[in-house]
Parts: sequence; structure tokens; C-alpha cells
Amino acid sequence: MKQWRFPLAALVLAFAAAAGAQNWPAKPVRIIVPFPPGGSVDQVARILAAQLGTQTGQQFIVENRTGASGVIGTQAVAMAPGDGYTWGVVFDTHAVNPSLMPSIPFDTMKDLASVMLIGTAPMVIVAHPGVAVSDFRGVIAKVKQKENLPIGSIGSGSLGHLAVAQIGNLQGVEFNHIPFKGGGPLMIDTIGGQIPLAIGSMFLTSPHVKGGKVKALAVTSAQRSPQMPDVATVAEQGVPGFAALAWWGFIGPAGTPPAILKAMHEQLATAMKNPAVREKLTQQGMDIVAGGPEEMDQFLRAEVARWAKVVRENRIRAGD
Repeated sequence: MKQWRFPLAALVLAFAAAAGAQNWPAKPVRIIVPFPPGGSVDQVARILAAQLGTQTGQQFIVENRTGASGVIGTQAVAMAPGDGYTWGVVFDTHAVNPSLMPSIPFDTMKDLASVMLIGTAPMVIVAHPGVAVSDFRGVIAKVKQKENLPIGSIGSGSLGHLAVAQIGNLQGVEFNHIPFKGGGPLMIDTIGGQIPLAIGSMFLTSPHVKGGKVKALAVTSAQRSPQMPDVATVAEQGVPGFAALAWWGFIGPAGTPPAILKAMHEQLATAMKNPAVREKLTQQGMDIVAGGPEEMDQFLRAEVARWAKVVRENRIRAGD
């Protein structure tokens, strides 16, 4: 009898998980955003939460848990019960933090489950309208002349920070990087002229460029973006071969049963097919991917390896 005990128990648990997935969601669901309100991660989460609520008839509540370049909010997801009622939306910092902060209190690949690679987007280098440059070549020239032109990003170790560091390394210059606590505060200070330059995702910057509140100097994609066809790439402006993309992903706790992960992914896939959702995301410059768990997992592993090399080569530390 003992030889059947453990297989039987596993079978019972599998049936229970499947039954739970059929009834999911039976109560409000929490989506943790590890950045402040107003930034691109927050906007993506709120667009999806509204649609998921419509689809399921349950509330999807966005909760901002900020700090440490996304580590605090992501840790909350990693430590949450794997019952299908706590999820998270992460940004490109998710792939950088393991090398930037080796002592983070969770294992990025083992303690979290990939659910969907939502989309990617170029980053845009923007300037306050009063800054006397018309493109990124002008910025590089001024920095080479030792002119102080601080450039802000959404935080230390963010993809924007690493991109600026790598550009500086390739050009033999050092940019004065200023970390902010998320995209919302970054854009508020750039629009207000408290900081002359900023680098952020197209999702974050595009509305302000269109509104004339900031001017776009360069995009970080390999080719020009259809959203900003008149804005040259960084590679076109004297940094050949350079490219870096922002991205957004949907995650859950690693212990979430496969049946519930599948149910969440199916709901997200349905949401991403909704014309209104797609329009809201693409209008902000996102290239929708809607990739499954395996695609996100492979993408994440490649990004972790790529940016670990940049962190190492540029000797970047948390808090720089």
C-alpha cells in the first residue's frame, strides 16, 4: 500500500488544483507593480487589470509596492501564496537586478513563474525644450566638452541607466546619471526642467513628446520606430551597432499550480487580443509580443546574461 500512497496523494493534489483553476478567480486578484503610479509599468498593469476585470467579473486590484529598482514589489510576488490571487508586472530592471544586486532576497529564475512577455519598446532619450541640443549627437559633443548635462532614468541599474553607461563607455565619455524612483517622477522633473535629459521607454515618453512637453533626441532600437520615424537611432548618431529595448512581463509566485498559471495566461491572451487594449498599448509605442511562459523564460534568461556583462564591464553598482 505504501508504494501507492505518494502517487495517489499527487493525483489528489493535481485534481484539486485543476478544480481550483476552473473556479478561478473566485475573489479579487492583486497585481503588484514594483514602481510608482504614472510610470509605464503602472500604466500597463492598469490597462490589463481593467480588461481582466471585465472578462472575469472579478476585481483586479493594482497595488504599487515601490523601491530598490523593483526588488521590493517583486519580492512581494515571490513570497506570496501560489494560489492565483497575487501576480506582478515587471519591467526590464527585472533582468538587471540579479547582477546589480547579488543579495536580493529571492532567486529571479527559481522563485518566480513567467506567465507572459507582454511587449517590448525602444527607449527614447528626451530633453526639456529649453535645452540647446536638437539631437543626441549634440549631447555627446557637449559631454565630450565636459559640459554638465545630467540624464535621468527610472532608477539605478535600470535598462536606461545601463544603456547610458554603455554608450558612455563606447564613446569614451562619462554621463552624469541621476536615478529617479520610477517613470512618473522622472517625467515630472524633465517636463519641469529640474533635469535636462531623460531616458525612458517609448511607452513612458511618447505622450509627452507628442504633447510638446519634451523633445525626442534619439531612440535605442536598431531601426527607427514607426511611432517616431523622424527621430534617429543612437546607432545613427555616432554609436554604431548599439541597440537596447525596454520590455514588460507578467509573473506569479513559483509555487502557483500549472493549471492556474495556464488559466491566467489564457485570460491575458484574451485581453491582449482586445482591440481597445492593443490600441492603448501600441499608441504608447509598445510592440505587442504576448509571448507564452516558455518564450518569456527564454527571453529573460538571455537578458539576464546580456546585462550582467554590461554591469560587470562598466563596474556598475546599486546606488550609482
